[in-house]
Amino acid sequence: MTFRASHRKKTKSAIGFKFKLIVLIFGSLVALGGCGKPPMHRIIFDTDANNELDDQHALAYLLFNGDLFHVEGVTVNATFNGGNIDEHVEEARRVMELCESYGRIPLLKGSNGSFGEIRNEVHKPDFDGADAVNFIIKHANAPSRKELILLPVGKLTNIALALEKDPSIASRIRIVWLGSNYPQPGEYNQNNDTAAMNFLLNTDVPFEMVTVRYGLPSGTDAVRVTPEEVYRMMPGVGPRTKQPVTGRHGGSFYTFGDYSVSLFEHAEYYGDPPSRALFDMAAVAVVKNPSWAMATDIPAPVLINNQWVERPGNPRTITIYENFNRNEILKDFYDSMNNYRLVNTTAN
Repeated sequence: MTFRASHRKKTKSAIGFKFKLIVLIFGSLVALGGCGKPPMHRIIFDTDANNELDDQHALAYLLFNGDLFHVEGVTVNATFNGGNIDEHVEEARRVMELCESYGRIPLLKGSNGSFGEIRNEVHKPDFDGADAVNFIIKHANAPSRKELILLPVGKLTNIALALEKDPSIASRIRIVWLGSNYPQPGEYNQNNDTAAMNFLLNTDVPFEMVTVRYGLPSGTDAVRVTPEEVYRMMPGVGPRTKQPVTGRHGGSFYTFGDYSVSLFEHAEYYGDPPSRALFDMAAVAVVKNPSWAMATDIPAPVLINNQWVERPGNPRTITIYENFNRNEILKDFYDSMNNYRLVNTTAN
């Protein structure tokens, strides 16, 4: 009797210990989000989609990485090229249709004009860019355990207007911008709204600059593709739509890959061999994998009379990305085209 009672106590004790151990292991796996799984990023993509051809490839790359990106919306602005705001919205819609995301992910019309023209109007109900700006503010303020990444690949007007209207969102967002030849002057996105850029450089908000640097190997200008590479790698990639999508230059398309070929057929090429940079796509890439570029924190400078002015005593810092791994970025881009994982609309 004594032996059996003692045995029962030991057995119950062992079972209890094993049960607690299983619970502890399971709880740890849940807390870790599942054994090394990469974190999901909340994204709003801000684009001048009809400007040239890099915006379209950046957007498709984003939409085909649904295992890493939760795209909460696409906001649009108008820059010098590509027509008015409606033409930029229309091009974004084409790409989203070909990536099977139009109607599932919101597409918002943003600013036609510049920050200086609009900033004093933001408290009116129908200011230029209101739909996109109010959408950014709403999603920045939405309850979430994760920061909202704003990924502008054109001018910074929509982002600056959102912070002008609601400065409190500065602590809830992270801006990763494709733009600037820093430390040299010039660059298309920057020149489209210098006032918006300077406003953000003077605002205490996380700000990361994915440099362009025309003609230099250290900027996203180095992430280049030849037409021969595109004609070899892109035809037919991506999901196939049920209905054809009419392209910017005409024609009917069922896949993003075929539309990519059309865009390159109508592009101008530079360099030797003739090629084209996919600037904006590299900005998506460094959010996906920051090791594909070199990041450096610097005191935030400011642009005055189209010249960068350093402010070494400035306690507010920004991050500069340079020296991009062209081969790894393009390898992953093509892999994403062929093995796409469509984004979903489930909140994370």
